[in-house]
Amino acid sequence: MPATLHTDSVVVRRLRPDDLESVIALDARIVARRREQYFRVKLDMAVKETGVEISLAAEVDGLFVGFLIARVFYGEFGRIEPAAVLEVLGVDPGFRERGIGRALLRQLRTNLLALGVRNVHTEVDWDDQALMRFFHREGFVPARRLCLDLDCEDHRRREETAG
Repeated sequence: MPATLHTDSVVVRRLRPDDLESVIALDARIVARRREQYFRVKLDMAVKETGVEISLAAEVDGLFVGFLIARVFYGEFGRIEPAAVLEVLGVDPGFRERGIGRALLRQLRTNLLALGVRNVHTEVDWDDQALMRFFHREGFVPARRLCLDLDCEDHRRREETAG
């Protein structure tokens, strides 16, 4: 598995522990708040998965311009086939439409296939049409599974009211 991929002017490499502040700062520019603890945990888990290069960073001319964090699961929800979950993908707003996300996903697919992992799952906010269009262009399709949520507090209130 190559450690870096050069795609035009984009260099894709493994995400490293010293990328933490760059990841947090870039994500904050995208979502308008700092999710420091979230990324501390995610990056720590990603870095500890030695040999599994699926959490990646993108650079252009030495600038940190994008990242993705993914994990491989060897069986989930009753399935026995390994699958990857793309947990977060971030591209600097000033570098969008320049192939950063595409380069990150291309390297992710290459690395996953080398590991024998064929499927990648992710979730997208229904209102984020730009991200849905991007994933569609990259070959993602709606899953045949339905994702369900449970608000435990709301459920508890309904149970109490029902009596």
